[in-house]
Amino acid sequence: MLMLAGIVVLHVTTIILLLVAAIDNAWWITNTMSTDLWGRWELTNSAWHYSDLKDYPEEYLQAVQATSVLACIFAILALLVFVAQLFTLPKGQRFTFTGILQLIACLCIMIAASIYTAELHANDTVGGYGHCYVLAWISFVLTFILAITYLILRKKSE
Repeated sequence: MLMLAGIVVLHVTTIILLLVAAIDNAWWITNTMSTDLWGRWELTNSAWHYSDLKDYPEEYLQAVQATSVLACIFAILALLVFVAQLFTLPKGQRFTFTGILQLIACLCIMIAASIYTAELHANDTVGGYGHCYVLAWISFVLTFILAITYLILRKKSE
């Protein structure tokens, strides 16, 4: 029982990290600019101003946006399926479908972060990756660990 509670807590934590990574505005930061997946915030005259991401290749940006949102959706869906499978699977069965959904979420966030790394800031010399970028990679690791855990986990027969 304690192990299942730990898995649920880890899963909810991963979902929160994924949502923060997709929503917050700190994928690429400089002293006067902060960029997220949806727009750019620039500091001018002591005020932050929003602008679109005109400098980014649109096909790569849309791929990063789509896979980030899909990662969130699949992670949430995996949690719901896990809870449903707790009550519907017979004893001794594996949580295979939940594990597959987690692997898809893991793949989506890996694709998003990889494209962002390789295509959107490969030539930039000013600035660095922000905390949302780091959270995306941490979420990748956690979703992978959860996917493996779900694929191995069995309902114990009493």
